[in-house]
Amino acid sequence: MPPNIVIVAGGGLFADQVRVIQKKWQLNNVTSHEMAILAMQQMALLFQGLQPRFKCIESIDNMKPQTTECPIIWLPQIQELNQAGIAANWNITSDSLAAWLATKIQADQLTLIKSTQVADNSSSSKKWFDTDIVDTEFYAFTKKAKFNIRIMSVGKFCNDETLKLKALQ
Repeated sequence: MPPNIVIVAGGGLFADQVRVIQKKWQLNNVTSHEMAILAMQQMALLFQGLQPRFKCIESIDNMKPQTTECPIIWLPQIQELNQAGIAANWNITSDSLAAWLATKIQADQLTLIKSTQVADNSSSSKKWFDTDIVDTEFYAFTKKAKFNIRIMSVGKFCNDETLKLKALQ
């Protein structure tokens, strides 16, 4: 049984800076991928800084069912992703990593919160890929998924879910 809620932070502005640096310094994809994973870790720490009761977990092996309703935040580890054979390129973002994690921990549901407007969260992951809602590998990571997938805009999430998360505080 997976933990109740696991948050996978995207790299956000930190990952955007990695893209700028990669272009400026002509860094290879492996180095840039590792820096993007560190960007996800920075965002995760930012989230925990905003909500100190949330617990950061580094290893999937340490994601046990939680006895409390308090969410955990995944700090993805480069070595763990490398051992899993996750490709080191920009085709795989936190979207696909969240799907990979959901599979590994046998989650019931994966909800992606996107900064872009999402009109129909009942679409297939193939349609989300075709419309640039998710990264190019998301479909491959989810085509055999045993979990439900929901994608919503941050505005809708805040309206629907904020009260639930506040209740966890």
